[in-house]
Amino acid sequence: MSIDKIQNSADCFEREPDMMSVRSARAEIRALVEPVTESVTVALRDALGRVLAESVRSPIDVPTHTNSAMDGFAVRRADLDGTPPPTLRQIGAAFAGHPYAGEIQAGQCVRIMTGAAIPRGADTVVMQEHTEAHGDDITFSEVPRHGANVRPAGEDIARGQIAMTPGTVITPAALGLLASLGRSELRVWRPLRVAFFSTGDELRPLGSVLSRGQIFDSNRYTVYGMLKRLGVEIFDLGLVADEPQALRTILRQAASIADVIISTGGVSVGEADFVRSVLAEVGRVNFWKIAMKPGRPLAFGNVGDARFFGLPGNPVAVMVTFYQFVQPVLRYMRGEHEHAPELMLRARCLTPLRKKTGRTEYVRALLAEESGDWTVRRTGPQGSGILNSMVRANCFIVLADQQGNVAAGEWVDVQPLAGLI
Repeated sequence: MSIDKIQNSADCFEREPDMMSVRSARAEIRALVEPVTESVTVALRDALGRVLAESVRSPIDVPTHTNSAMDGFAVRRADLDGTPPPTLRQIGAAFAGHPYAGEIQAGQCVRIMTGAAIPRGADTVVMQEHTEAHGDDITFSEVPRHGANVRPAGEDIARGQIAMTPGTVITPAALGLLASLGRSELRVWRPLRVAFFSTGDELRPLGSVLSRGQIFDSNRYTVYGMLKRLGVEIFDLGLVADEPQALRTILRQAASIADVIISTGGVSVGEADFVRSVLAEVGRVNFWKIAMKPGRPLAFGNVGDARFFGLPGNPVAVMVTFYQFVQPVLRYMRGEHEHAPELMLRARCLTPLRKKTGRTEYVRALLAEESGDWTVRRTGPQGSGILNSMVRANCFIVLADQQGNVAAGEWVDVQPLAGLI
């Protein structure tokens, strides 16, 4: 949508054709952003939660040696053939880190512990539960297949294999795998820089005494919490007055230090909502209305090279728009290319829902399992200022733009918050 069209559409804000669909807005945003390109080298432990910026090729086999998957006895499988029950002579023991130095010959076996190297000559491990000892004579009550309970060298990662690729988020499992390769340092993408601020003359910082018509600034704490989970570098620029010059100054300041700017409030059509018009002066507005509830007045654009998201002022709308638009973009921009797809379930809705066609709606709800089926019910009143409804919710019911009212008992799409928060 052009800037002229946006500026001329304020007086027809309620007309659905002027709004972008959720799907179209997501696609346009994604097409206009690029991942970071600078990388830094960090110690392995400091890489947790960061995004890999290099291909990691294994210099060794993992495990480095063929080893036992069980406590038991290492044998030559051919020695267990013949008249049952077979009996072999124990000639030694092998422990993890302390391998048996000799070689097993016909009729012999070695006591072996989990993780210990398979002795030369052995090819199979019999679990100790299937054996009976009479001094050094070991009788086997079960004959396993050839190669049973043996983990070959390189079973996890083979020497020369690509173990991880750029764009991988370093999880606890990834830390362990990298440590198993002997890596003590790692090249990761530098943190994405995100600046944010709140607008609204009614807002007051924590610790203030509220006058009539004033409220505490909760949005900055919500945005901070959502950003903190993403591992980005955060710049909290505080509260900004509903005044054009103050907004011009803060937007230019934010663009000088950040890759992404996020504001809350001031993007609607009220007389004191200046964010969108100031953004058009100092940067560019790509669009500012989404056919969704809550969160219709969402502005996207840029100030210089910094991408800008102007989120609504109502607390729930802030969270919904952040999770549906901002978070996926930040993950992409920070170099994260291999994250799990958006999780969506089907559940039977236990409460009737009123819904207008032509917009996507996100209903705060509680997901539960009843008699083997997923069920869901809304958390109560759905006003976009009722933040308590988000605290009590564990999912969104996602009602597509062409869907109408939902009767109790109908099946609906559900987006668990566990996949977002």
